[in-house]
Amino acid sequence: MADYGLSNPEITIPVTTDDDPRCGHFISRGLGRIKKGDPVLIGFCCDEGVRRNNGRPGAAQAPELIRNAFYRLTPDPLRFYAFTHWLKRTHDAGNIHAGSNMEQAQEQLGRLVGDLLTAGACPIVIGGGHETTMGHFLGYVHAGKEVTILNIDAHPDVRENRDGKGHSGSVFRQALEHESGLCAGYRVAGLQPQAIAKSHLDFLKSRNAMIRYAYALNKEALDTLLEDSGTDMLMSMDMDAVDSAFAPGVSAPSSSGLSQSIWLHSAWSAGLNRKIRSFDLVEVNPEYDIDNRTVRLAALTIWQFIRGRAEGTE
Repeated sequence: MADYGLSNPEITIPVTTDDDPRCGHFISRGLGRIKKGDPVLIGFCCDEGVRRNNGRPGAAQAPELIRNAFYRLTPDPLRFYAFTHWLKRTHDAGNIHAGSNMEQAQEQLGRLVGDLLTAGACPIVIGGGHETTMGHFLGYVHAGKEVTILNIDAHPDVRENRDGKGHSGSVFRQALEHESGLCAGYRVAGLQPQAIAKSHLDFLKSRNAMIRYAYALNKEALDTLLEDSGTDMLMSMDMDAVDSAFAPGVSAPSSSGLSQSIWLHSAWSAGLNRKIRSFDLVEVNPEYDIDNRTVRLAALTIWQFIRGRAEGTE
């Protein structure tokens, strides 16, 4: 594979006995030899899109902290062999650091994700602001694959570009209007009515987007969003969809967001669903976290996605 501007993350795995392994003990560092279905972790260290959207920066710090928390979790003891089988298949590709040149970094992420999709792998992208997902989507453009996007989010993120530039709140409009025409549809769940402009809702309706509001989102409603779209699916999970009591460290906290139960069920269901070809987790802002509460929930979200993959192959 080509050079994607990757750097190695700083990971600290706890020293444990043989009868107390952690997830990080099973994961391969670097891309190595990718096989069909292999999960590949990619950090996207960027918050320039949040800054452009007048949000509070800090999400660029998240990938290393989330990784460290994920590496310290224990494999699922209820499905230990299936779970560790998937961990052994997991590669940690490293981080892409965006700096102020967000578009170049998104292009680097897109080339990497595109090559992984072509190889049949399952990219798991750890952001970063929601601008992460534009680079993620560009992977489908590079691979020439049509995709339906599913977003768990308090906001639809279909704002217009600012001064001709994309940002964390414009991602899904950019994807829907992309010249490739490869965004086949958009499904968004967890929306907060008090955080959506009517013009944005009108845009979603004009694009036949599937919409679910936070107050009506339960496991059954979520399952309808995961129904077969006829194309591959990209899953994006924005931590600001979660109630701020559970996730205070985000770019735009929500006082009436989703419960941890619904949030984690979403990640598990995505892992279980083989139409979900790739996954990203965004908008964790460690600068505003309390006792690493949000970072730990983010790590558990990735754990649940892997758990879904493992359960789907038992």
